[in-house]
Amino acid sequence: MNKSQKLMCVFLAVAVIFAGFVVTRIAIAKPSDAIKLVQIPANEHDPAVWGKYYPLQYNSYNKMNEMSPSPTGYGGSVVVQKSEMQPEMLTLFKGMAFSKDYGEDRGHVYSMHDLKETKRVNESTKAACMTCKTSYLDEIYKEIGWSYASKPLAEVADKVKHGISCDTCHDPATMNLRVINPAFIEAQARIGIDVSKASRDDMRTYVCAQCHSEYYFEPGTMKIIFPWDKGLTAEAMYSYYADTPNGFAQDWQHPDSKAAMLKAQHPDYEMYSSGSHARSGVSCADCHMPFMRENGQKYSSHWVTSPLKTLEESCSTCHDQGTEWAFERIKDIQDRTFNMQHTAGLTIAKAHEAISKADKVANVNQEELNKARELIREAQWYWDIVAAENSMGFHNSPQIMSTLNKANELGHKAIETANRAANIGIL
Repeated sequence: MNKSQKLMCVFLAVAVIFAGFVVTRIAIAKPSDAIKLVQIPANEHDPAVWGKYYPLQYNSYNKMNEMSPSPTGYGGSVVVQKSEMQPEMLTLFKGMAFSKDYGEDRGHVYSMHDLKETKRVNESTKAACMTCKTSYLDEIYKEIGWSYASKPLAEVADKVKHGISCDTCHDPATMNLRVINPAFIEAQARIGIDVSKASRDDMRTYVCAQCHSEYYFEPGTMKIIFPWDKGLTAEAMYSYYADTPNGFAQDWQHPDSKAAMLKAQHPDYEMYSSGSHARSGVSCADCHMPFMRENGQKYSSHWVTSPLKTLEESCSTCHDQGTEWAFERIKDIQDRTFNMQHTAGLTIAKAHEAISKADKVANVNQEELNKARELIREAQWYWDIVAAENSMGFHNSPQIMSTLNKANELGHKAIETANRAANIGIL
């Protein structure tokens, strides 16, 4: 063996010893608090109990107790009335509960508290309204099925101590992600999707979509139904409602225009589902519950909040332009969306007034007036499908701007048709 061969042998021996040392050190240094699977008792709704075994997740969950405005000025978790920024909402929702109270939503931890405190609730409110507000839904539905929905809210809600909790999204026995909202499961089944066979990646969106979606109450039963049978776009859902599904014709009649109106409910999933992030395989949790590290341990943040508050973790894993770039891009989208939403809302508010004035004209053409009512129903639906959505345009900017443009155009057509019905220029 020559000198160079001897040196090579020595080098290899040192490398093997060093590699063994590193492996040993890693094994020894493994965090003592590494995540271990713990089986939680069924129907344990108290997040503090789960937190004993999953402290990192629980500590981040508790950050939802904090209330703060959105960095861009849209949304946030401070309770302010949306009509402060958009006074036209008081006209658009005239005659129904959202004209009395339409405050910004707080975090999941406040879900049941805010439901009980809102001015939209009264003694006649049914328990269907708490479907997406508490993990008790799983327990209640297994016990009495859909019949809970038609019971008085006060009767059922008084038994509920916790809002949206750990077992809303996790099976307590396995920690696997799960969906407990039967309306979501049924809606997916109608379009050929078996939620029980969904991949983990899909479940990282489905656990959010089970509540952040549009729905209506079936007349008589108050059963919750998602209007997805024809598709998830605003146009497809409007077409679905046009067929008066299950006897559902309207959420309320506007007292000025007498139009049969629809009220959209936080259609975040519908907007997201055809957006660029969804098409790229990005789930809701990737952005709203990004992975964090603490003491060498990786975990999913359970501070379910705007990615604007976690830009580095939420955005920089895919976008390398920096957090300042991400913030400016998001704010630009939201500014443009709000301006168009505000413009369309003002147009539709004027349309309600135009139809109301036309209706008071003697010998008004009722056929044309009814066309105006259908136009304003559709216009406000497209406006509201954006206004009720929580991203102020970011989930799907192209589709959202197209929807708002359509709302504004239909609002103007409603005004023109009302004027034509009365044979005069009113507005």
